[in-house]
Amino acid sequence: MTEQRYKTNLNCGSCVAAVTPHLDGDGRIRRWSVDTKSPDKVLTVEGEGVGPESVERLVAAAGFRVLGQIDPPRDAGGNGTGHVHPRPAEEPAPTTAAGTEPRASYYPIFLLFGFLVLGAGLLEAGAGSFEWPRAMARFMGGFFLAFSFFKLLDVRAFADAYAGYDVVAGRWRGYGYAYPFLELLLGAAYLSGFQPTITNAVTLVVMSVGAVGVVQTLLARRKVRCACLGAVFNLPMSYVTLAEDALMAVMAAVMLVGGGHS
Repeated sequence: MTEQRYKTNLNCGSCVAAVTPHLDGDGRIRRWSVDTKSPDKVLTVEGEGVGPESVERLVAAAGFRVLGQIDPPRDAGGNGTGHVHPRPAEEPAPTTAAGTEPRASYYPIFLLFGFLVLGAGLLEAGAGSFEWPRAMARFMGGFFLAFSFFKLLDVRAFADAYAGYDVVAGRWRGYGYAYPFLELLLGAAYLSGFQPTITNAVTLVVMSVGAVGVVQTLLARRKVRCACLGAVFNLPMSYVTLAEDALMAVMAAVMLVGGGHS
């Protein structure tokens, strides 16, 4: 059995929790650990027949990155530090009845969307009349405030995951750190009615650019972590993510054509 050590961007407990099912799901890995307190966020992997490419793929599937191998493979002899996850020989990899890794639930996203629709509808009912532009603005304001809230719980973890698939954040890390605050400002702008034309134009550009990265990831069939709810939930990238971006972009475009909202 050999031991390999890698520099990663797994910098917190949420990151380790996200990558756990992927590393535990590979039967070739007998033991692994992450030292999140070290500057290099060292991932130590022990096993047979698992190489750097496999480790990089497993970490990327959770939305994170291997930044390089620290030293060549060597005989395993240490217990490691940090988060340690041994796997007894008799323990099988976690699978579903169909023999695949269990999928994360999209229930939090659908529940959140349901609350946003309900909130916008109740506000329209309270206004005494239903106006589509105003209802959309309220929905979009709630959307951006809610989604920015989850991202702001751990901005660094969000930025790490977002850089794994976004075309801008992947090239400029600062964008990933700024994105939650951009969503917060857009939410406030929609709910306050501030400069509707500018707000909708910015939303259209931001969500369209975001959709590009999602489409590229889906077409490449890469299994990465969706960062739409930050690091709170471990959601895989799917067409649900694309639908979110597309919906907001379309609503912004509709409101631009219609002259904003009252």
